Amino acid sequence: MKHFNLALIGKDVTQSHSPAIHAYLAKKLGYTVNFKNLSVPEAEFESSIENIINSYDGFNVTIPYKLAIIPHLEKTEGDAAVFGAVNTVKSSSRTGYNTDGHGFCLMLKNGGVEISGKTFLVIGAGGAGRSVVKTLLDEGAKVYLYNRTYEKALAVANEFGATALKTLEDVPYYAIINASGVGMHKTVGMSPCGESLLKLCEVAIDLIYEPPHSEFLRLAEGLGKKILNGIGMLFYQAYYSACIFAGITPDEAMAKEYFHEFLKETK
Repeated sequence: MKHFNLALIGKDVTQSHSPAIHAYLAKKLGYTVNFKNLSVPEAEFESSIENIINSYDGFNVTIPYKLAIIPHLEKTEGDAAVFGAVNTVKSSSRTGYNTDGHGFCLMLKNGGVEISGKTFLVIGAGGAGRSVVKTLLDEGAKVYLYNRTYEKALAVANEFGATALKTLEDVPYYAIINASGVGMHKTVGMSPCGESLLKLCEVAIDLIYEPPHSEFLRLAEGLGKKILNGIGMLFYQAYYSACIFAGITPDEAMAKEYFHEFLKETK
């Protein structure tokens, strides 16, 4: 049986569910795994990354290193090359991949959220935001993008064909997606937008999964909106990553089955 030493690297991944998910997926996909959460301060990333690449068979990458990792790789493939952001690294070949788009799309599909022909507001233009914007556009949605720094939103919007917003105004969207970090860690209890805007949407989606009921989702649910938190995206992107590490062809139906079983086991 194959064994993999894997990790998740990010600025603060102390609350990540990734070890539990990857342990579950290893059991289902037929290998064993040692998976660690590695919180790496931004000042130490450049001095630490080579050691991480040499110490692990592969690793996942989260905020704020999805772009910073690229110069340390030999190549990027698939969505990573298109998005310009990496969330999965296979160390032996120093290859970067991005499974966020596939994970996000499957979360929406299995969560009953339509994409084609719908209008979305994405808040946050970082690595996750880039993946979400490109995925939505590829699936036929109209996308508006807001970021605290307008220039960053404009650059991403121009690259993929979305519309950048200078300010958040109260106009109707089918769905609002929080792809920023607002609502986690030091910003727990904060929402990236207010009730007056949420009132006008049908669906609120938060890529944050810890806390599971963010202030953004609490406000939306109180207004009677359909809500989704990021645990589905986390699980599905991890599933696609696990398939890359193990050399297995992904199966959407099996991924959905695994996700529901995982939720039952971890309640």
